[in-house]
Amino acid sequence: MSPEAVSAPASPEAKLAMAEFLLVQENMAECAERALEWLQQHSGVTKALCLAVDSSQKQLIALAAVGWDEQEPADFMLDLTDRQHPYVAALFKNKMVMLRGTFSDPRAAAAPYSPDTFAAIPLGGGDQTAERRAVGLLIVNPASARTDPDLQWLNDYMMPVLRRRLGTSHLSEAERSLRRERTLLYNILNTVHDPIILTDTEGRLVISNRSAELLFGAREEESEGRRRAIALNNMFLSAALSRHAIEDVSLDSRELLLADPADGSDLFFELASTVFSDVHEGTGVVTVLRNVGDLRRTTQELEENYRRLRLAEEEVRAERDRLDLIISSVAEPILVTDPEGKIVMMNDPAERLFTMPKSGNLEETQNVQANDINFSSFVSNLFLMSEGRQHHGGISLVDPEKSTPVPVEAISAKLISQQGELLGVVTILHDQTEALERSRLYEQLRLVSEALEEKVREATAELVRQNEVLRRQHMELQQASQLKSQFLANVSHELRTPLNSIIGYTRILMQGISGTVTPQQRVNLSRLDANAGRLLTLINQLLDITRIEAGKMAVTMAKVSLSTLISEVLAEVEPLILQAKLEVTQKVPNDLPEIRSDREKIKQILLNLLMNALKFTPKGYVNVSATYQGMQDRLIVTVADSGIGIAETEQEKIFEDFRRSDDSVAKGYAGVGLGLSICRRLAVLIGGKITVNSKLGQGSAFTLTLPRAPKTP
Repeated sequence: MSPEAVSAPASPEAKLAMAEFLLVQENMAECAERALEWLQQHSGVTKALCLAVDSSQKQLIALAAVGWDEQEPADFMLDLTDRQHPYVAALFKNKMVMLRGTFSDPRAAAAPYSPDTFAAIPLGGGDQTAERRAVGLLIVNPASARTDPDLQWLNDYMMPVLRRRLGTSHLSEAERSLRRERTLLYNILNTVHDPIILTDTEGRLVISNRSAELLFGAREEESEGRRRAIALNNMFLSAALSRHAIEDVSLDSRELLLADPADGSDLFFELASTVFSDVHEGTGVVTVLRNVGDLRRTTQELEENYRRLRLAEEEVRAERDRLDLIISSVAEPILVTDPEGKIVMMNDPAERLFTMPKSGNLEETQNVQANDINFSSFVSNLFLMSEGRQHHGGISLVDPEKSTPVPVEAISAKLISQQGELLGVVTILHDQTEALERSRLYEQLRLVSEALEEKVREATAELVRQNEVLRRQHMELQQASQLKSQFLANVSHELRTPLNSIIGYTRILMQGISGTVTPQQRVNLSRLDANAGRLLTLINQLLDITRIEAGKMAVTMAKVSLSTLISEVLAEVEPLILQAKLEVTQKVPNDLPEIRSDREKIKQILLNLLMNALKFTPKGYVNVSATYQGMQDRLIVTVADSGIGIAETEQEKIFEDFRRSDDSVAKGYAGVGLGLSICRRLAVLIGGKITVNSKLGQGSAFTLTLPRAPKTP
């Protein structure tokens, strides 16, 4: 007996009961199952299958089935991109189709009313012009049941209910995802030790982490002094931000003085601000404050030491000027000679005896020459003496103008440095007729000389002390650098573990294992996964730098085929190549000789160079080539592109830690400036080197040079 003969049309009471059930039932699967059972009871349907578009709008899944004698309905799933499948075609066309075969393997029907045919009816169909208006499919057998009024009634009534249930499910999941992401964001901000704040364009605080709240947030129960310090901090911060807004200058890094709310002491911070814009929230400013108090104190100490050094030098110069003044004021001839016996300084009375006359008088000239010879002979004897710093002796001189003899007693003294080095000789010529006066002047000069030597010794001792202080500070800075590297390594390890968990759970959510994921959720999860990946890459780069600086980067030497390795690298970045839509070519001979090197480090270098080329090339080409230079017994790998290029003044800076090109063209690209620094260090580690040839706006070519057989094993 046919199903039409045994089924009874639905009464108004049956329809009312079914409508009430659909209105109060929240579970879509139970709604579908009850609807199919109702159809089997009141229409000519013997077998039925209800399909619905999932929350991701990418798949067609089974909600319920009656009379199903094939695989489990829960396993039934169709990809909506398969437009050739009859079910997907009917869904997108909003048009009922006649099919034959089985529900799992439907095909186009040859006869519309044969016994083995069945109908695929879009839920919510009827609008032939609206693309993808249907939210599901109802598959019924026999096909003739498609004209049953009860089936038509259920289709018209079930479509808005099903559409409403799908929308409610998507909204609830979006709200839960938003709460999870907000909680995660606050947890990440609170793990950062540096204060981070978000302010609006009027300077009002919007978001702050726990470290910022200690400086800028006050509660009613706190002390008056703490609240005043916090109010002062907010005033200083607002002034710093508003000043840059008024002056219309970039929010670059600068120093900011704040008060510690705990004890009122001064805190020096380096303030870095960035303006961002959001289509929903408007424009805001993200500010990060880094405590630079220790660095500032060290800088001040260095400046103070340098100031003291300058003062000591000025004192030495002042003593020299005073000595020149004293020598010039002495009535007796005084001469200063260098270790070679050459006169370098003398006073006016000495000039009268040892300076060539301007008139050119022959007799005066001969007298001066005779005086110079006698004096030089006396000084030479002093240099030949191995003992004593002073020497007394008579010198026969002549008055150049009068040609009369001038018997003098010469008293000379050596100037010796603290290290025993001979600096020069000071000689005083005493006229025997004025012996007492000469004795007094000599004593005065001796005292001045000793005072000068004492000043020189004090200045030298101060310089030695300052050098020792600088040496100790240098050692402290080296120790601080080592502690910094150790801290980065420890923190990077601690951050990588939870970050891997974040990436893992994110990808589990994206795969739909924990539940249905909407398109917007998938976009948000993709952004979270991408940013977490970039953060993991940064952490790994920090670990690489600390390992290299500590000399703990292991090198594993083995035979490496560069042609195979380059093909492998290109295969790994193929998704990025397709996304960039660039012409990527390779010119790598198959007969390249093998090299002995660390394969993973070469791969890391090539991956970084190739990804940089793809990132900084908006359009054009990227080419990877390799050659062997037999004379130098080395291999050359070049990654060239037609991208934005690098200015000549910036080409060495990009290989420094945390340094990127300062070109305005390159500032729009993401990155922290570690990749090329690590590449150059890895290249040196395996005996190679990296060079760059580039012009701004004309592309770049990075060249990796590798020895075929490195000297180190």
